Formats: sequence, structure tokens, C-alpha cells
Amino acid sequence: MSKPNHASPEQVSDANPSGDATTGSLPDRQTFDAIIALGSNMGDKAANMDRAVALLTENGDVSVVARSGNYATPPWGKTDQDWFVNAAMSVNTKLPPHALLVRCKDIEREMGRVVIERWGPRVIDLDVLVYRDTILNDPDLVLPHPHIGARAFVLAPLMDIAPDLVIGGRSVREMYDAVDSAGVRRLD
Repeated sequence: MSKPNHASPEQVSDANPSGDATTGSLPDRQTFDAIIALGSNMGDKAANMDRAVALLTENGDVSVVARSGNYATPPWGKTDQDWFVNAAMSVNTKLPPHALLVRCKDIEREMGRVVIERWGPRVIDLDVLVYRDTILNDPDLVLPHPHIGARAFVLAPLMDIAPDLVIGGRSVREMYDAVDSAGVRRLD
């Protein structure tokens, strides 16, 4: 199966949080503070992600720079569950990394996420993937996220917004080309 088509850098708008193809520029490491992965496999998956973005930005201390398209992806880790919709967004924020993580987890709880089992079904999942050039390894937060390079459901959306971003010595493009992306398809 071929890799999903991705928006070209010219199609990713820094003023367009929906991720629709419009004129814009590709964000680079200097134009955003963090990248957050989004995922849902319960209810109206795309609407869940839209609501999470709205909640994340409603206080004005987090703003979306670019948002990928939505991708249908098979479950990972625990495979006997419904398929996921995944996306990624780059954001600007004044929040430090741990406060951004707390905000993400608060939104997950507000939206009804209950963790019953690892990698189980979720109404919403928000993961801080990178925060500026921060390298962090503590019990609550590891940056960059340690599994980015192994997960097509993370890398496919990242290809839309930051294909040349280097994480751990490899570009998103290099990691994506090396990962099995069977079953990953762009929805919009």
C-alpha cells in the first residue's frame, strides 16, 4: 500500500487551524513552540478533535500555528478496538512544557476520557510531542516523545505540518519513509 498523500508546505496555512488546503507557509522550529498529537476512536472522532483544539485555545495562551489533515489509522498496541482519527498541530504558547501537558490532560478529562487499559479506546488523546528544543525525561513528561519514530499515526500528520523537522537526529520525512504506514489514509 502506498503512503498517504500529504499537503505540500504551500498548502499548510499558519492561520488555518482546520488544516484545509490554503496558501500559507511551512512552520519551522522557530515559528512554533510545541507540537501536539491528537487522536480519537470513540463517538464523532473528528468532532472530538475539533472540540479539543477549541478547548486548548480558548484561554488565549495557546494558539494554533498549523494543523494537519485528519488521518484514519488502525489501532496500535491494542488492536481489538475501533479505528482512530489522528492529526497533529503546531502551537505557540506561553505555557511551560509541564503546564501544557496538564492543560492537555485536563481537556482529556473534561471530554470524558477514562483510562481503563493501556492503549485502549479513548474519546480524545492529546500528546505533547516536542516543545521547542527541550529535552526532558521525567516521570510525567518525556520530550521529545520517545515513540514518534515508530508510529505512522503520528508521523503521517507530522508530514503535513513539519516534514523537515529534525527530532533525535532524523527528520520527520526520514522517520516516515522508514515506518510501516499500512492502513493509514488521509480523510480530508
